[in-house]
Amino acid sequence: MERLNKQQGGAALVRSEGFVDKMSREYSQVGGKTLGSATYHGTTTVGLVCSDGVVLATDTRVTAGGFIAHKRGKKLIRIDDNIAMTISGGVADAQNVTDTAKYYSSTYRIEKGRPMPVKAAAQVVSNMLFSSRLYPLIADVLVGGVDSTGGSLFNVDIFGSLNQENMIATGSGSPVAYGVLEAEFKAGTAVAKAYPLAAKAIIAATRRNVATGDHFDVGIIDKEGFRELTEAEKDKLLAQFTTKS
Repeated sequence: MERLNKQQGGAALVRSEGFVDKMSREYSQVGGKTLGSATYHGTTTVGLVCSDGVVLATDTRVTAGGFIAHKRGKKLIRIDDNIAMTISGGVADAQNVTDTAKYYSSTYRIEKGRPMPVKAAAQVVSNMLFSSRLYPLIADVLVGGVDSTGGSLFNVDIFGSLNQENMIATGSGSPVAYGVLEAEFKAGTAVAKAYPLAAKAIIAATRRNVATGDHFDVGIIDKEGFRELTEAEKDKLLAQFTTKS
């Protein structure tokens, strides 16, 4: 019996190794790119947790390789009154993720009679991306908002990894954005001081990263709900942080 079990275990191990090898060969590429060396370009997004809310900011350039496909793409998405997301990656995949998050957020509000917690919304996104990891949804998102615990911010990557952050920048322009944020952002900063800083970080990225540009969006989530800066407010910030060279 012991010998038979060992033989069966060995056969199972061989089948398992064969399956893993097959998966590795079949799913080693996404969109024609080898995963080990794939680099995804485009977009800069910023998220900041403040003493009285959360600030999210993005640029608006949408690229297809070296081609600028859209100059005013929407990368800042309202999920509910208390939650918003930023998106980067493949447009269709990222929009699919935000639509799913909106569905679960609305369902939760209807069933429970209260807004979905921010962490729960981030977990929904994480579960969705993790469950599709063999055929990945090309999306890297920030989920931020305010609930009974205060403001919180989460980053979810292409494979569903979930990380809570207080300050983060993602996308190809993030090294430039981080240069601004690391120097100027302090924990406990109020929203009123943080949203100009988020805009400054995005504007800096548009100056030095070719896949980031054209314009920017800034969203604020606090106890009053979600709102985006108006065009007039953004023009004022643009004038404030644009230097002549």
